[in-house]
Formats: sequence, C-alpha cells, structure tokens
Amino acid sequence: MSVSDPIADMLTRIRNAVQVKHKAVSFPSSSIKLEIANILKSEGFVSGFQVEDETSTKPTINVSLHYWNKSEPAINGLKRVSTPGLRVYVKKDEMPRVYGDRGIAVISTNQGVMSGEDARKKGLGGEVLFYVW
Repeated sequence: MSVSDPIADMLTRIRNAVQVKHKAVSFPSSSIKLEIANILKSEGFVSGFQVEDETSTKPTINVSLHYWNKSEPAINGLKRVSTPGLRVYVKKDEMPRVYGDRGIAVISTNQGVMSGEDARKKGLGGEVLFYVW
C-alpha cells in the first residue's frame, strides 16, 4: 500500500510511539527521512537512528526515542505544516519560531533539509515541513 504523504506517516509513527512510551520506532527509509532523523538527533529529540537492510529493496530506519527521565519524552509534540495539497513556504525573514525557541521548525531549502535556526543563520527560506517541540 502506498502512502500519499510519507513524512506525515513518519511523524505519526513517532508521535504514536512516544504516546505509548516505546523505546524505538521503525519506518520505511528514504533520503529525506534520513536527513530528518539526523536533524532530530542533532537537536536532541531522539537518541539515535540506524538504517537496517540497507542493501535490500525496502530498507527501514530504526529510531531510538529519547526520554528525559523514565516517563517524560523529549518530544512533546509534532505538527505537519506543509502537506502535498497545501505547500507552505517562508522567506528568510519570516522563519517561524516554535514555542519561543523551545522547539524547532524543520525546513526544506535548496541546500537541503535543516532546522529553522540553521536556515535563518544561512539566510535561506524554503518549505516548512513540520514543527517539533
């Protein structure tokens, strides 16, 4: 079965896993999902990730979720902003701030996928993929 919005599917799997306090979650791999997982790791929202079955036709990404203590997850919320039916773009001056800089916006720019803060520093605009806090 094909998914019409693979990034939303990834975010939903992470959101559901955090709600039931799973230690890890897996989903089908793609290059943009690897970049997103790398951003989430560098910002401290997940502990790490690993690509399994990299040589097969259907590789998967296993993401280890990060918890501050046994019951408090590092990810409190995820919100998809730009969807296939309604793309949301921002200029470099209009880069969104999420929860007073407690969260991040993930932006797809012409130089790759990056956090909103990195895009702001580089003076880039782009498509707002989602918010995480």
